[in-house]
Amino acid sequence: MSVDPAVYARLRAIADQLPQVPGIGKVEIADGEIIMMMSPVKRHELAVLRIARQLNAQLPTTHPGYIAYHGADLEDAGLGRLRSPDLMVFPEATLEGEQRAVLPHEVLLAVEIVSKSNPENDYRDKVRDYAAMGIPFYLLVDPRTGTGIVHSKPGYDSREKFVFGDGIAVGPWSIDTGGLLTYA
Repeated sequence: MSVDPAVYARLRAIADQLPQVPGIGKVEIADGEIIMMMSPVKRHELAVLRIARQLNAQLPTTHPGYIAYHGADLEDAGLGRLRSPDLMVFPEATLEGEQRAVLPHEVLLAVEIVSKSNPENDYRDKVRDYAAMGIPFYLLVDPRTGTGIVHSKPGYDSREKFVFGDGIAVGPWSIDTGGLLTYA
């Protein structure tokens, strides 16, 4: 599953220049390839915002000093992976560091909102990658179908499915999915 470090370094150097291309929303590296994704639609971003608000309201109690943040990359150079989760929970102090990306050991939760164009990336590839990175929880939200899955460590063997409108537990946090919208 890992990639030669020299190959990954070359891919990372190329990826660092690609966000300047108009219309490219995110750039990721997986399986020895650069993956470019279009900017997300409004309902995708609304789901990120509503989940982040709920998590950020609970984090001062469950994990003081942690935030639910949507603007950071996640990198595991050893696995040859650069991912850009829609939302992650990690220590706010991480943003003060010099590293270009958040490291997997800092992340408690990764959240992905399934896109219309490439759902297998979230359902298959990111399940594999986030589990390999050791991220304890992965919340997958699918506005195409109004459903989702809470994946739990170890190895994401535990999978709790839900439908929009359910109150769900994601580790120590509670999420009300009633405000999530399906794609029009």
